[in-house]
Amino acid sequence: MKNAFAIVTLSALMATHAMAQTPVAPADAAAGPSAAAPVAPQEPDATSKEGAGGGELPKVELSSDLLYKLTKAEMEFKSGQWQGPYVTMMVAAQQTRDPRLARRASEMALAAKQGSEALAAIRLWRELAPDSDEATQFFLGFVVLTDKIEEAEPIFAERLANAPQGARGVALFQMQQILSRSNDKLYAYSMVTRLVQPYLDMFEAHLVLAQGALSIGERERAIGEANKALAIKPNSELAVLTLAQVTGEPEAAGKVLAAFLQKNPDAVEVRGAYARLLVEQKQLEPARDQFLLLLKSAPDNVGALYALGIVALQLEDTKGAEQYFKRFLAVLEKSPGDTRDPFKALMILSQIAETRGDTAGAIAWLDKVDNSASAGYVEARLRRAQLIARGGNLDAARKALTEIETDDPASQAQVLLVDAQFLRDAGYVQSAYTVLENALLRFPDNPELLYDYALLAERLDKLDLMEASLRRVMALAPDNQHAYNALGYSLAERGIRLPEAHALIEKALQMAPGDPFIMDSMGWVQFRMGNLAAAENALRRAYAVRSDPEIAVHLGEVLWQKGDKDEAQKLWRDARSKDPKNDALKSTLARLNVSL
Repeated sequence: MKNAFAIVTLSALMATHAMAQTPVAPADAAAGPSAAAPVAPQEPDATSKEGAGGGELPKVELSSDLLYKLTKAEMEFKSGQWQGPYVTMMVAAQQTRDPRLARRASEMALAAKQGSEALAAIRLWRELAPDSDEATQFFLGFVVLTDKIEEAEPIFAERLANAPQGARGVALFQMQQILSRSNDKLYAYSMVTRLVQPYLDMFEAHLVLAQGALSIGERERAIGEANKALAIKPNSELAVLTLAQVTGEPEAAGKVLAAFLQKNPDAVEVRGAYARLLVEQKQLEPARDQFLLLLKSAPDNVGALYALGIVALQLEDTKGAEQYFKRFLAVLEKSPGDTRDPFKALMILSQIAETRGDTAGAIAWLDKVDNSASAGYVEARLRRAQLIARGGNLDAARKALTEIETDDPASQAQVLLVDAQFLRDAGYVQSAYTVLENALLRFPDNPELLYDYALLAERLDKLDLMEASLRRVMALAPDNQHAYNALGYSLAERGIRLPEAHALIEKALQMAPGDPFIMDSMGWVQFRMGNLAAAENALRRAYAVRSDPEIAVHLGEVLWQKGDKDEAQKLWRDARSKDPKNDALKSTLARLNVSL
């Protein structure tokens, strides 16, 4: 199971250190007319006494004429127009000097992806509400993302100068965060260098210089600045994490963190980062030791508990993993304010129970994923139904599918897909086909439904429908290698249009060169075309990747035709031991009149 741990970076920690988070313009909003992300429209509040982002509002009489214009503009905007409503809001803002109307104009321009108009509205908003930090943040976000980045410099300089001594470090971090979005990294770094000159006695100034130097590839300079920050504040976790980040080499970063921990054993953030770095380097046992030290000082540290569970799994310590994940869930349950989703831990615990044959226990863990708002709710419910089906109770499994609550069309299609799979696996091919046939009336362009529908159509000898469905998948999802492979294999299996079959499988293989089943298809089409050497080569490579009974059957037939009957029979016996009921094996042995 892959880990997802990394060293905590400065930008990730800034949110922890910042005293307040202020909205910034969308990351691509200033890139031009086609780049801005929509902003949810907000109705102007005519009764508020404060302007957009703070400050006293002008006293404006909401005349019937003004109310009519604003209402009409909103209605037109909701109908899909933007220019007329935008102009109305801008004119009204200029006439009334009300910053809320300028902000509304900026929202309209953003929603319409009109970068220059949005910037004009934000400029007016700032002009009408000069004390609004929100307007200033939006303005800075826009100019930094465009070729107007130089306009940000005097604003940053003023903000830094006016920041109280205790808040100036946060202001420096916020400046660096905004400038990090600039496309012109070199200019942004030169600006940072100028702006921090009065504050070089602060460790935060050297940290932002380190980040800026790293952004332009000046690693040595970044390391030097991080070391200067540490010299000013030797016990700063943030400084040593930055130094570890800018070193670039995991081994060097680990030495930096380990040395810091020798002097500062209670540094929680650094120990966590060091442990995650060890996981990335596959040093699982030392990583476990670090997480255990972290847990010793903070027994309810949910991050450490979860990490220990993952590490235990990688060390194949299933019992330990189970204990850590259970503790993780218990701590979460005692912390109602914690917004972490327990879904992954519950799924892992379910898999652990299933692995040891405890199906009831596996289902019990899945039953705890009962919040339909959870990102993994549908996945957990589907898995629950699959476990029930595996136990042999088809009716109960299908009933469990009907109880899944979701408004998401993709999830609804997935439920129907699984229902058809249950029926197909139970031998009810016609019923499975009917389920998918009806599903496609609701979701005609769902590639997964179409693909499975095509496979069932082939089993029912509806070959034209099978091909049409697979070609529809290719049109909807051109990178779906399975559709090309399925059609190519079907043609090869029937011995028709073999050059076309070869081309389809070749295309699938280009998309997924390591897929053993596509290699198998290539071997089979080569066999059908009479190219026994090429067929054997492809099938041997496929079987080396995955010793699947179906591949063994095909390789065995190629070897049989080449005269190597002993090896062919050995492959077929191996296939039979893995899957005694394999239909391909039975039909091949019967066709060749072979008795094993």
